Amino acid sequence: MESKRPASMRTFLVIWFGQVISMLGTGLTGFALGVWVYQQTGSVTRFALIAFFTSVPGLIFSPFAGALVDRWDRRWTMILSDTGAGFATLGIALLLLGHALELWHIYLLMGMASLFNAFQWPAFTASTTLLVPKKRFGQAAGMTQMGTALGQVVSPVLGGVLLVSIGLWGVILIDFATFLFATATLLAVRIPRPAPSEEQQEVEVKRSLWREAVYGWSYLRLRGGLLALLWLFAATNFAVGMLQALLPPLVLSFTTAPVLGTVLSVAGVGMVLGTILMSVWGGPSRRILGIFGVLLVQGLILTLGGLRPDVYLIGSAAFLFLFVHPVLMGCSQAIWQAKVAPDIQGRVFAVRRMVAMSSLPLAYLLAGPLADRVFEPALAPGGALASTVGAVIGTGEGRGIGFLFMLLGGFVLLALVAAVAYPRLRRVESELPDEVPDDDEPESLPELAPERAAPAVPELAGE
Repeated sequence: MESKRPASMRTFLVIWFGQVISMLGTGLTGFALGVWVYQQTGSVTRFALIAFFTSVPGLIFSPFAGALVDRWDRRWTMILSDTGAGFATLGIALLLLGHALELWHIYLLMGMASLFNAFQWPAFTASTTLLVPKKRFGQAAGMTQMGTALGQVVSPVLGGVLLVSIGLWGVILIDFATFLFATATLLAVRIPRPAPSEEQQEVEVKRSLWREAVYGWSYLRLRGGLLALLWLFAATNFAVGMLQALLPPLVLSFTTAPVLGTVLSVAGVGMVLGTILMSVWGGPSRRILGIFGVLLVQGLILTLGGLRPDVYLIGSAAFLFLFVHPVLMGCSQAIWQAKVAPDIQGRVFAVRRMVAMSSLPLAYLLAGPLADRVFEPALAPGGALASTVGAVIGTGEGRGIGFLFMLLGGFVLLALVAAVAYPRLRRVESELPDEVPDDDEPESLPELAPERAAPAVPELAGE
């Protein structure tokens, strides 16, 4: 029986590298599939449904996936997730090769991949807690975001080149190869298993998948600070979702598509630099103050970014918004990893992800109607707000979206004020005890069981 968490980050780095490569491959397929669907159908709605089916099934299934992550060996869970998602992607390639690929095939298989991916995030983040020294949680969180950041910069450029040179089928095969690479890195390492905590022992009394699935929510309801942090992110993620949906049409309202590509690339570079900063720095010692500070900056950026139809203003705002975003996510991740017992993080983190991300589909659905039917007409010449708001920010195409950006900035600032006013959230780091002891106190570390030999498909008996 081991008595310490690993002092080295070597195992984490091996797993992290495999996951980064896999995320890059997934980004290539996502870009190439989107282009293919739009070229085949000419429909923005059908194009947007790819993102819907790639995210929503996994979010809905997250609580059950989290419960299974805590039951199963976490390394084999990640292997199962990578393998399942890889074969779903391969299915698209084979249908394409046989000239039988239909739009509903893509939706179905991407939905299946989404279900497999529902296991990946809670298994990986819960494993990180066991592999990384506590003082480096923030750095590890910054590194974890690097794959997403690199994907935003590299995938569109590389995907466009590969789509022309080797076609959609070749791009998907590359993605499948990255899944195999990620699986190989997992097979090369060992991940310790945490001994059951007091909370876990209580759950074991009445062991059922449904009880374990809802346990994550019950756990959070008893911890007001963590629950408030969760709702804060759900609220601010709504603004992020609106920003993602409306930034391209805002830029295209006064300039060209190549300029839009430049703005998006600059924003992606900002996120890459932010992840590097977080990976090296690790964030402030008071994580909650880091969260509050970043949200203040992002709220002000959104407000200022909508003032003028100026590419330099909007490009700078997008760069700064994404540059500080990894600090926000890294501070949040460090709090959650320290305050939730390692052996129940699968369930808790799955519920956390489901609730925090649930506002994104709503933002995607509302962004278009709000822009097209409310704010753009109101700030057209002679519109309802032309003589008031329009006198400050201007009227015409894109000004309604600009005003909506300013309102979103105000919404983020209001959410921040409410968060700061709630004492349980302000004191979340001092009020809740750490479930992961300090790295310089090995005698108090929870006992970790060594990795047991596990089958490729975990035992499901007793559910």
